[in-house]
Parts: sequence; structure tokens; C-alpha cells
Amino acid sequence: MPPFPTTLLLLLPTLLATTTSSSAAAAPPPPPQPKPPCRFAPLHTQSSILANPQTLTNALLHWEARFAQPGIGYNAANGLTYDGTLLDPLTGLAAPSGAGRHNFSAASKEALHVMVLARAVAGSADAAQFVAPDAPPGEAGKVAEELLRAKLESYLKFNATFPGFGGFLPWFNNTFEAVEPTGDWVGRVPGLDNGELLWAVYGAVEALQRRGEEELAGGWQGWLDYAKGNAARVFYRGGLGGVCAVATLDQGLAPDAEGQRYECEGTGLLDDPYEGELMTWWLYFFGGLEEKEKEALWTRKREKLVSVEYEENGVGPITVQKGFWFSSHEQWKILEMPYFDVPIVKRIFTNAERVRTCNSKALGIPGMYASVNNVTDSSGEIIGYISNAGVPSISFQPEQELDVITPYSVFPTVLVEGKRGRAVGLAWWWNMVLGKKMQNPYGSTESERVDGTAVSSFVSWDSKVTTVAALLGGVSDLVKRKMMKDGIYREFIKVTKREHERVFTRLQGEDVALCLPEARVPDTGLEDYSACA
Repeated sequence: MPPFPTTLLLLLPTLLATTTSSSAAAAPPPPPQPKPPCRFAPLHTQSSILANPQTLTNALLHWEARFAQPGIGYNAANGLTYDGTLLDPLTGLAAPSGAGRHNFSAASKEALHVMVLARAVAGSADAAQFVAPDAPPGEAGKVAEELLRAKLESYLKFNATFPGFGGFLPWFNNTFEAVEPTGDWVGRVPGLDNGELLWAVYGAVEALQRRGEEELAGGWQGWLDYAKGNAARVFYRGGLGGVCAVATLDQGLAPDAEGQRYECEGTGLLDDPYEGELMTWWLYFFGGLEEKEKEALWTRKREKLVSVEYEENGVGPITVQKGFWFSSHEQWKILEMPYFDVPIVKRIFTNAERVRTCNSKALGIPGMYASVNNVTDSSGEIIGYISNAGVPSISFQPEQELDVITPYSVFPTVLVEGKRGRAVGLAWWWNMVLGKKMQNPYGSTESERVDGTAVSSFVSWDSKVTTVAALLGGVSDLVKRKMMKDGIYREFIKVTKREHERVFTRLQGEDVALCLPEARVPDTGLEDYSACA
């Protein structure tokens, strides 16, 4: 295998060319509608959201879109994401100079961006509000395509400069047009984040093909094919189903070059049944593994796919899948693959949201929990990152920090099938952003203390666009269509059904309704951001 397919590099000028086409004259656009103020939460009520969740959805998408713009959410020079940016603690504005911006990112942030771009390409009106809020009607698909072109060029350039990564992305420095691994990710690459990106791109290829953009779809398919050829070489270890959480490598050598060695860093393996499973599926279908090795992928994971009953505070018993922390972040995989086509998975997932919402209601918590950046201190810096936030009694890690809630914790609830799930999820989102300083000129704020004494003056992909992606339905339907074309969909259903039915033989609590918030974040005297007051 060459360091990187030269045919794809030769395609760059063509892939980046602006596409032109003729079309019939369009009807005059409708008159502009009044824009909601950025502090729109007080204009809604829980009852109004339950009656018409789309009104709040429109306002949410309009303002979250202000984050996913050049200089704030991504680098206009290359189309690649920034992790996020700190906000002025008084005004709520990002510094015009870029000071406070996290000029680094990862494949997981790219996955979120690619998902919403794929939905815009596929013609979603909600995605259009987010991807191109100020563009004329019907232009969002073109805007999304151009961003996907820019991303592809950047990925190809990175692969040519750092061939050792085999097509995968480390955490990267995005300060300049040409990106490079951050200092702590030189010669290292994460499996979980790349699993998220691979399936997002897989869905985007389907969207592009359905739109008739065969050339751009072909470029991205070439990138996927290269990742297929290197996936097992980089991330798979041994015949016992070992998948590296982080692989180490010589980033200057091609994957098949003499002297190139890939090793798992430490003892960390992706053997979880949560979002890390996306890389497992990639290896299962495209890693070129033997049948016994493919089966070993699931055998190794079985220890952590556990049924557990939630029964606390007068709620339950409700059967759920035991969480690592039971953080909402663990449900990311549902955004990307057609898990809901397996009835037992959909039922278990819905039970999890019964627990997530009712646990917070019963405890008088005004929001829900997910791994997130902590609040910012008096100097405007983030205190740290809180991974261990969820529901302790039904997790493998019961020692948790439960003083900070985050709006994006609602994204799994939004995905519960039917209007009720979206409405209840949005009601919890609204309840959290009612807190002072929880809305800013770029949409929702990262997180807040339960006691209302501080917020994280920060905006990021993880804490914002997970919710947006869920409101757009993720890309699981696009991935499903392409899986069917590739002849792997039935196998996905069979294995997923087998693995869950061997553990979940009886589900309790399916008659419990999703719970609505009752407690509010206390007003402790914080002042809303002046730019959004």
C-alpha cells in the first residue's frame, strides 16, 4: 500500500473547484421572519414547548448556528473545527483577536460537523437553519458541500504530511491552514474519536451520492477506503479482540513501511459497549479480520454489557444498560448507526432516558449530567474537565462529581422515538438555559453549577452540537442506506440483536413516563451576558 493514494491527491484541484449549474428561475423568497433574541429562553414556557417543540427548535438552531461559523467554531482557511472558545465573562463575546479560542480539535468534533453538513446536503430544513442561517433559501446544501470539499483537502494534506497515522486523525493544532498533531499527540492516535468520524463520513458519502455529487462523494469514499485498509494495522491487536484506545506510531513512516510499528498505548482497550463501539464495528466490517477474530471483538466486550435495575427515590424498578458513568455522552453511537432498528436496543435506550429524566426530577436537580468542562474561575479559565458525571447507582464508576449540569445532557432524550421524546428533551434543555448567563451570542453556554453560583463561559462542539445533531436525527438513516448497499446491514442487525438479547431477557419499567423538570437553577445574583441581556 502506498503512503497515501496518489489518485486522491491528483483529484484535489477538481474536488475543490466550485460547482456551477443552471437552474430555472426561482420564486421570490418569502419575507424575512423576525429573529428571536439570543436570550430567548424566558419567552417560552414548559407548556408551550410541550405543545409545539418546533418553535423552540427553530430558535435553538438559529443561535447555535452562530457558534459553527468561521473564527468561532471552525477555521475558514481549511474547514476544520476548533474545539471551542472562551467568552468574555461580562459580555459573552469571543475575543476578536482569537484570544481564548481553543485552536485544537479532534476527530470527534469533526464527526459532529460532518453529521450536520451531511444533513444539510440531504436537504434537511432544520440543518439549513444551522449550516447556513444567513444564506438564501436552498443554498445550505451548497454551503455544506464546500465545507466538505475543504475538509477533504485538509485531510488529504494531513495524510500526505503525516503518513504514519494511516488516514486517521490525532488531536491536532488548527492555528494555521496546515494542521499538525498537538504536542501531546505526536505519534499517538485515538480509536474512539476516529470511530465517530468514520461513520459520520460514511453517512455523508451517502448524502452526497443521493444529491448527485458523485465526484465529491468519490473523494470521500477514497478517504474511507484508505482508512479501511489501515484500520486493523493501526488499532487491532492480537486474536483476542483487542482494540487500542490509543495507538502509538512513527508519524513519518507509511503504514506498511519497514520500521513502522503500531502498538496499544498502555493497557487501555476499546472494549466498551458505548461510543467506543463505533471503531469496533469499523474493524468488524472493514478490518479484514478472520471470522474468529471478528467474534472475539464481541466476546471481549461482553463483560461490560450489563443489565441493571434503577430503583431509587420512589422511581423504578427500571431495567437499563449499566453505564460507565451513565453520562449522556455514552449514547453518542445512537447518532450514527441504525441501532434503533433492533427493537430491544430501542427499548433499553428509552428506559435509560426514563431514568435520566426521572432521577433528576426526584432529586430536585434542575438539569441532567454528562461529561463536560467545569465552570470558569474568576480569571476566566476553565477549572478542569468533569468526566465522572452521570447516575452513580447504575454505573461502573460510582464516585462522581454532581455539582455541574450541562444542556447537551438532553441529546439522548431528544432521540427517544416520537414527539414526546423531543419535547421532553427540549423542556430539560430550556430549564437549564433559563439559568443566568446560560445563553450567549453563540447559543447555549457550556455548563452551570446546580446551585446557580457559576457557569462555564465557554462554547464547544461537544456541549452544543450533540444536541443539534440529535434534533436533526443524526446520520443513522444515511448510514443504514449505505450499509444496505454495501451488504452489511443485516449482519449489523443480527449481531446487535444477539449481543443484547443474551443479556436483557426481561425489561422492567417500560410503563414509566419520561419525567419533566420541576426544580429551577437558583438566581444567586449572576448577571446575564451584556451582549445577550
